[in-house]
Amino acid sequence: MHLRTPLLALTLFLSPAVAVAHTGHDHSGLLAGMAHPMLGLDHLLAMLAVGLWAAQQSGAARWLVPLSFVASMLMGGLLGFGGLHIPLLESGIAASVLALGLLVAVAMRLPTPVAVGLTALFALTHGVAHGLELPALTSPWGYAAGFIAATAALHASGYALVRLLPRAAAPLVRLLGAAAAVTGAGLLAG
Repeated sequence: MHLRTPLLALTLFLSPAVAVAHTGHDHSGLLAGMAHPMLGLDHLLAMLAVGLWAAQQSGAARWLVPLSFVASMLMGGLLGFGGLHIPLLESGIAASVLALGLLVAVAMRLPTPVAVGLTALFALTHGVAHGLELPALTSPWGYAAGFIAATAALHASGYALVRLLPRAAAPLVRLLGAAAAVTGAGLLAG
């Protein structure tokens, strides 16, 4: 019994929660960059949908679709850091959620160059939004590294979900796509 208390104290002391006990000190921007895609429903759904859709593809499209999203999003982020404003940016992001959700819902297989180009176009809007929302006193490079890491993790999560589920669960994946599409339509309308 007397050994449990020090062991518990040591466990709590070594917990990752201790590292975030004093928030607001991440001037590297890494945590802010990681949070942005995770906390915005539009970004979260689009990035998960890219992973879901990539897993529904065949051949090189399985890795080219998410890779093109990350690369184009980074380019958009750099443009956003530079102050580029795209008209109807939020509408473009909502449209990407709608379109990507529909692509997952119908398990659409497009020619790889078309799939990559469409994905890159959607990613550009997300990247510009990330770049424009760079928090004050934050390193743009740390922030970019954070939103790239979070995006890749969301893509991987969507991809893994599809690949690890049995084939019989394909309707569930399509239902997730339809839910994203409905949410995207609601974001677009609202």
